[in-house]
Amino acid sequence: MSFRASQHVGKASGSGSAVVRPGFARRVGYAAVLLPASVATVGAVAVGRSDRACEWWARAGEQGLATQTSNGRPGAARLLAHALLCVPLGLLALIPVGVEVLFVLRGVLYPLVDHGPYNHSWGGPGVGGAWVAHFGVAVPFAVAGVGALWLLGRLHSRLAGWMWGRKVGLGPFIITAAASVGGVALVIAWIHQL
Repeated sequence: MSFRASQHVGKASGSGSAVVRPGFARRVGYAAVLLPASVATVGAVAVGRSDRACEWWARAGEQGLATQTSNGRPGAARLLAHALLCVPLGLLALIPVGVEVLFVLRGVLYPLVDHGPYNHSWGGPGVGGAWVAHFGVAVPFAVAGVGALWLLGRLHSRLAGWMWGRKVGLGPFIITAAASVGGVALVIAWIHQL
């Protein structure tokens, strides 16, 4: 059963009735830990525990049923190549993760981070107005950050297909390269505006 088929089985079982489907939250969390998972995979392959890394990628990357393919489980070399390919996606995921951290610190917890005076703050001069203004500005960025993590998780699931013996095509690799260039440009622009 392919990844697409397993998605349809999940939809048919009624799991899509919640406001936020469990698969959505899982994919967002999965994308947020791509970089540490890639580093851990390199370490696991180095110490001869590629079987454990393979099980983790299969479970976390929604590839569990794909391990039953005729190609079997990926070998250590393929796992290592996959981990190295995930590094750019993991680095890209740091951008929306940083946006989420800033949302919590500068949006949700604004009065605890900035003790005032709020005379020149957005929404000031009172603490309530300043908090509402900062929270309101941060919400769209937080939503965009979650969406970006979901997209990165989806892109990684497509890239992971080659590890399990499926044809992937050049599209996901080109998107990864273009997104990496865009991410570097964004980080450079952000650093220069500091």
